[in-house]
Amino acid sequence: MTRRVVGPFNRVEGDLEVTLDIEGGRIAAAYVNSPLYRGFEQILQGKPALDALVFVPRICGICSVAQSAAAAQALANAFGWSMPANGRIAANLMLAAENIADHLTHFYLYFMPDFARAEYRGRAWFDAAEVRFKALTGTAAAQVLPARAAFMRIMGMIAGKWPHTLALQPGGSSRPLQASEKIRLHRILREFRGFLEATLFGDRLEDVAALADADALAAWGDAHADGDCGRFLAYARDLGLQELGRAGDLFMSYGSYPEESGRLFPAGLWNGAAAALDAQRIREDVRHAWYAEAEAPQEPALGSTLPLAEKEGAYSWCKAPRYDGRVVEVGALARQLVAGHPLARALVADKGGNVVSRVVMRLVEIARVLPEMERWVEQLAPGESYCAVGAMPEEAAGVGLVEAARGSLGHWINVHRGRIHNYQIIAPTTWNFSPRDAQGQPGALEQALIGVAASADGATPAAVQHVVRSFDPCMVCTVH
Repeated sequence: MTRRVVGPFNRVEGDLEVTLDIEGGRIAAAYVNSPLYRGFEQILQGKPALDALVFVPRICGICSVAQSAAAAQALANAFGWSMPANGRIAANLMLAAENIADHLTHFYLYFMPDFARAEYRGRAWFDAAEVRFKALTGTAAAQVLPARAAFMRIMGMIAGKWPHTLALQPGGSSRPLQASEKIRLHRILREFRGFLEATLFGDRLEDVAALADADALAAWGDAHADGDCGRFLAYARDLGLQELGRAGDLFMSYGSYPEESGRLFPAGLWNGAAAALDAQRIREDVRHAWYAEAEAPQEPALGSTLPLAEKEGAYSWCKAPRYDGRVVEVGALARQLVAGHPLARALVADKGGNVVSRVVMRLVEIARVLPEMERWVEQLAPGESYCAVGAMPEEAAGVGLVEAARGSLGHWINVHRGRIHNYQIIAPTTWNFSPRDAQGQPGALEQALIGVAASADGATPAAVQHVVRSFDPCMVCTVH
């Protein structure tokens, strides 16, 4: 057996290294290391409770609204505040805009450039992929970046600025919208829909969202081969990526986008059948993380983050969150499985969670959410309240559970004498890129890499890159 370390990975937010044990030309075991300690949970201690809204968005410049949304929900839960309808809709629009932009950025700028790697030279599609998707020089980026920038004008209108908005509050949004601004929002969404339907899909969003099984997806890809999603499906099929990157097949979603009743995407678990989510079953294990240990894995609300850099047996700054002692996968695929999307359930029933199913369901989620954004804009009622304010108790505890682009994000806050006594965060990539726990269970990525072809030297194989990127890691959130 040969051991090699691959990393740091480019086109990944933050630092990532993976140690691979290679035997017989394949990965026998993987150990995922998040090597950068940051300490936001310590920074927050002792600050006034509302200061969380200033600090936590700085965890990440890519998914700062998701961090703001989780903090606002945790504070609202602690204080007993509720949002008026306009505030709820504005919060949904902010989070949806960021999540869609993240999905688009991942597909075009992080994932697709790997098909232009020299390793694939000689494939029938390589020359076209290099022209279209090669990093820095591909034609796709020249189209995507202006379209994304135009779409993100919506964030300036509803959030004041992005990243690190302060508009999201426990009682709603501090940025009320006027009737004329609704018209501008509709125009921005219409223009972005035009880009998605002409360039990414080559089809109506509603038709993409309606795809119901693997056969329908394959036929659709053949019929829309000139769209970038169709190109991905062709490359993936030729490389057999649907056989690559399967983890444990237990998926979790906290639920996303509150409606007047329920949520657009409900909370729950999926393991071949739907199950209710009980957040009280979440524990954080730090056996192989560089943190001081308690006697047993702790509830996040009671957890601590005390660095211990010389800890024996540890290999990551990432904790190992578990649900009922089990490894779960989070992300767009998990959200759509729990929400009952037929394509997600068909793909997972056939091949489990894999490179293709993760990427496909990110794109399907774009097609599902943008029409909902159009509906939410129509529901805004200019002139009515956007934010409710109440009394702040001196002693309080709360939790905020949201869905960022990359999956389930949780914030747990404890307030004592008006100041933050304890603050704990579990980010999506903390779930997906966790190290082993005290029972020796590998995290989701560590499982997904087992069996992938790899050599003891040379460049990191494209297959490893595909598996890692299929989760769309954000390492700065992982070790917040």
